[in-house]
Amino acid sequence: MSHDPETHTASLSPAAQGAAAYRRRLSGKQMEAEVFARANRAIRESAAGGPLAHARAVADNRRLWDAVQAAVLDPANGLPKELRAQIAGVAMAVLRECAAERPDLEFVAEMNDHFAAALWR
Repeated sequence: MSHDPETHTASLSPAAQGAAAYRRRLSGKQMEAEVFARANRAIRESAAGGPLAHARAVADNRRLWDAVQAAVLDPANGLPKELRAQIAGVAMAVLRECAAERPDLEFVAEMNDHFAAALWR
């Protein structure tokens, strides 16, 4: 069974088609920036969403920063060693915050914003 992107996209709503077209134009770094932006949306929406939304936002951000930490600790990562160490330090701080009884989601959102902005450059 072949997968024709044009046929698949045509079956989507106009909004979904627009989103798909937008994603196709993004670079890899920009797609990574979008992940941080989505994590921040979850944080913002959790303020009005109650305890379940809060727990989901914390869990989503923990998964994101676990992935960041794993990526920079990977010896095959092509980033300079010093930069990888700095990012690992930030990841550890964010993960520590996410594990706190009452995590400071403003701090987590600020770190997400910084990384998203750097990736968009």
